[in-house]
Amino acid sequence: MIIDTTEVQTINSFSTSESLKEVHGLIWTFVPISILILGITIGVLVIVWLEREISAALQQRIGPQYAGPLGILQALADGTKLLLKEDLLPSRGDLRLFSIGPSIVVISILVSYLVIPFGYRLVLADLSIGVSLWIAISSIAPIGLLMSGYGSNNKYSFSGGLRAAAQSISYEIPLTLCVLSISLRVILDIVEIQSKYGFGGWNLWRQPIGFMVFIISSLAECERLPFDLPEAEEELVAGYQTEYSGIRFGLFYLASYLNLLVSSLFVTILYLGGWKLSIPYISVPELFGIKKIAGVFGMTIGILVTLAKAYLFIFISITTRWTLPRMRMDQLLNLGWKFLLPISLGNLLLTTSSQLVSL
Repeated sequence: MIIDTTEVQTINSFSTSESLKEVHGLIWTFVPISILILGITIGVLVIVWLEREISAALQQRIGPQYAGPLGILQALADGTKLLLKEDLLPSRGDLRLFSIGPSIVVISILVSYLVIPFGYRLVLADLSIGVSLWIAISSIAPIGLLMSGYGSNNKYSFSGGLRAAAQSISYEIPLTLCVLSISLRVILDIVEIQSKYGFGGWNLWRQPIGFMVFIISSLAECERLPFDLPEAEEELVAGYQTEYSGIRFGLFYLASYLNLLVSSLFVTILYLGGWKLSIPYISVPELFGIKKIAGVFGMTIGILVTLAKAYLFIFISITTRWTLPRMRMDQLLNLGWKFLLPISLGNLLLTTSSQLVSL
């Protein structure tokens, strides 16, 4: 049997090219994910620095200024310190739940970033369920907190986990009803509808009641003051975090800021027009006389506009933290079940009725 050398070389070259295509496709699969994770990490570091600077200004203190220019490296230094600290484990706790809990909290919040559009078609996973995925995934984080509190074998930690679960359930329902009042469209469609009339077309003006309920529920979901009952220092000695140290302790704070950032981005997308500059009849590239790179320039402007609106909400949440006192647990539950839930239901009923009348 005679084997043609040319055919063998052709087969080898074909298999090599196919393997190279697979490697190339695999690389380009991880590149967007890596860029998103890097951007999220930088965003969290910026939030930590802003919170320290704003809180220092509100309390007439100096704030961070030694680690890097204006103290911008202080958050990175604190993260490195937590990474190098000893990781202690409770001797009588459930080590499996104790170890898995922080990971579940962080991973569940990171997955939410997959459906956030930072520009037109600039989204990692353009799913039809849109914001509903965020609401579903955010329900997993309290399970991780409850596992952490139970696995610590500490009454303070377990009480903090129970508080986190009760708080999340109480405020997820009004938040979901506010989203239903807008619509269950794809997130990209929600932004495009708001852009038709510029600044006046934002859902902020169409749904002012839903906007306020959404903001309050988002702050409660992020466990920000005055809703940080699961980790109240005066009552629970930091709650579900009591027995944690080192990097596991840092993961809880990372999850808190990740949740704050993702909530701010969803407020921007749902109520503040998303990546649109909201100036009617004005095209940003044409305004600057740019024609050839309008796509890249417009994408960059969209990302900057989205982040600017998101950090405006973050500024509001930071000032709220250093302005309002902490609520009691009964006040928190009464606010969620007896006040926000009926208002969100009424807002949904009013929105549905108006749409039926318009038909």
